[in-house]
Amino acid sequence: MEDLPPSPAPDSPGAGGVSRRSELIQATTPFRMLFGFLRRRAIEDARRREDGVLDFTFGDPHEMQMPAYVEALREAAVPRSEQWFAYKQSEQPAQDAAAASLERVVPLGWSGADLRMTTGGFGAITVAMKAVADPGDEVVYTLPPWFLYEILAVEAGLVPVKVPALQPTFDLALDAISAALGPRTRIVVVNTPNNPSGRIYPPATLTALAELLEEASARNGRRIWIISDEPYNRIVFDGATFHSPAQFYRYTLLCYSYGKTLLAPGQRVGYLAVPPGLPDAAALMDAIDSLQIAGGWLFPNAVMQYAVPDLERLSLDVGALQAKRDRIVGALREMGYEVTSPEGTFYVWPRSPIPDDEAFVASLERRGVLVMPGALFETPGWFRICLTATAESIEAALPHFRAAIDDVRSQAPPG
Repeated sequence: MEDLPPSPAPDSPGAGGVSRRSELIQATTPFRMLFGFLRRRAIEDARRREDGVLDFTFGDPHEMQMPAYVEALREAAVPRSEQWFAYKQSEQPAQDAAAASLERVVPLGWSGADLRMTTGGFGAITVAMKAVADPGDEVVYTLPPWFLYEILAVEAGLVPVKVPALQPTFDLALDAISAALGPRTRIVVVNTPNNPSGRIYPPATLTALAELLEEASARNGRRIWIISDEPYNRIVFDGATFHSPAQFYRYTLLCYSYGKTLLAPGQRVGYLAVPPGLPDAAALMDAIDSLQIAGGWLFPNAVMQYAVPDLERLSLDVGALQAKRDRIVGALREMGYEVTSPEGTFYVWPRSPIPDDEAFVASLERRGVLVMPGALFETPGWFRICLTATAESIEAALPHFRAAIDDVRSQAPPG
């Protein structure tokens, strides 16, 4: 196990009772950048309301929630017994409905007993990491990542190992992943469809990754697990077929969140799934149950679990989302931006027209358009646009994207 840095001296900053764990979390690049970004975004709130700032940062809803979603929660909130709002772990009807839905997307013979309901994808990933890894173990993941992987790993006492994806396709860099697999590797995180690139990893890539992990596990004498983060596995475009790593490598813990498909990230519900027939699955499930309790009762609240069977019948409009993708990708390409067309998720990931993506994002912010810099995803030179904004907002933003790239061209040296 890697030793933690020494505790600060009694008269040093942060020595007044703050834990070393919290200091390590706050020192991570994603934490510092994300929360600095959130503070600036909060300052923009008043301006956003008064001056029509166009916000393409987070996957938050920009229109009223679908009535059927509201009705499902309202119905679930009506008590049927005196125990309706008692302590809940994983409710069987929610597990069964989730398993039946997962089976349609990832056909492996799932049952409700293979799932544990969690407080969104956050809770699922947190528990999954702690269920199979010990402090000092290494977690390998690809850049650009969802920006909270490092924070969750550090909180669990794990060591992040980062592997840049292949650019500009943003496929998994299998040779680099292979080189990163050492004797302390315990987890490889796979996020497909990928946030922020929108890439869906194909079967050939996932098969090759599984072979790498089997070889490395045998070499190390210790199993390497995949944590498959797939909250967007139902948000795919152009008739694409989604494939989960669990279909190619059975030592995969699958994490899902309803907050993306239903565009309701503030209502925390998701699940952690263990593939059917996995050796020692019962012991793993016991570990998951105990960690959910010890972590602070990481189960969704009663109302959200009661609503899951109805929520499984709902989805945001993927066709409308694809139309927004087509509009902004086509327009940006016509303007001269380099941008791949995402195969899934609700993000677009263009290359910044200047190497300093933070400076370029700041120039858009001065024009009233908020996007996320690639540096926040530890991949400088790119930026992320979120498509959960309205189609009207996209149209209003396009002239600003054009003006921003025109400014870059006008400032470029001749020749």
